[in-house]
Amino acid sequence: MTESQTTPEPARPPHTDAPTPPLPPLPAEQAAALGGPAPAAHTAPHTPAVLDEGTFTQIREPRNEGRLPLDGDWHQISPKYVISQTVQNAIFVAIVVVAMLVVGLVLEQHWVWWPGGVVLAITIVTQIVLPRQARALGYMLREDDIVFRKGILWQRVVAVPYGRMQLVDITHGPMDRAFGIAKLKMVTAAATTGVEIPGLSQPAAEALRDTLIQVAETRRTGL
Repeated sequence: MTESQTTPEPARPPHTDAPTPPLPPLPAEQAAALGGPAPAAHTAPHTPAVLDEGTFTQIREPRNEGRLPLDGDWHQISPKYVISQTVQNAIFVAIVVVAMLVVGLVLEQHWVWWPGGVVLAITIVTQIVLPRQARALGYMLREDDIVFRKGILWQRVVAVPYGRMQLVDITHGPMDRAFGIAKLKMVTAAATTGVEIPGLSQPAAEALRDTLIQVAETRRTGL
């Protein structure tokens, strides 16, 4: 009678507490929704020094400025804008006066004095308030948008997000070119948020356009 033979079991490796591999990080949106760390805030774009060269030195602050707190520095337009608009208003007044004299005296149409007088009065009042309006024009480069303000009695403050900009254009007429100024226009998807900044010097307009284009591309790509 033979003894039964048993096959020995293979040796098992000793048990060790191996560390669990780390999970991949969540996207910024999911991390913020779960209470995790929020994505880093954007920083304000670099402000070229040329934006403040040859401009007004003190902006006219609205009396109700405290209702809309803004964090940043206002940049103003060139005083040449007032000179350019004054010359254009003078040319317009001269044309209206000549037309009134020809129609009223030569053609003996005396009704022309009333509408002509109204047009002249409106132009003169516009010219009187022009310097104050020019000093109230300003724009501010913030972290996520550019803020533009204008007006004295009827004030308007518009904030245009950088990521919504579709076109940044520079225009200047013959009189603007004569005084070395230009108008910068920002076009967005919504027509009501389009902004025009007049009275910028040519170097300031080009520097502001390049800055806005660069920041808009960064905001759209999410960098």
